[in-house]
Amino acid sequence: MNDEVDALDTATTMQDAPVQNGAKPEPNLSMVMDIPITLSLELGHTRMSVRELLQLTQGSVVKLDRPGGDPLDILVNGCLVARGEVVVINERFGVRITDIVSPEERIRRLR
Repeated sequence: MNDEVDALDTATTMQDAPVQNGAKPEPNLSMVMDIPITLSLELGHTRMSVRELLQLTQGSVVKLDRPGGDPLDILVNGCLVARGEVVVINERFGVRITDIVSPEERIRRLR
């Protein structure tokens, strides 16, 4: 995780560094474009005992901590990056992004 923070700090530093003619350099992101990530969508959470877990059967309903209609959390490698809502496209689930966490907030959450 520290490598991710260092990479983000470097990219941020590159963006803040002045260049000739007063223009800021664009970070060279080509080195990271093919790095695989894990994208997860979270509907909510709940706590249960092992007994309750073992009693789950087909058709059981698990109540989550979020009210229906609340946005999903969209996480990249476990870090919140956005929120969205479930959509169905051609009989497949998707997510419509409704809010993106600012880059500053994402970096702050990594530390």
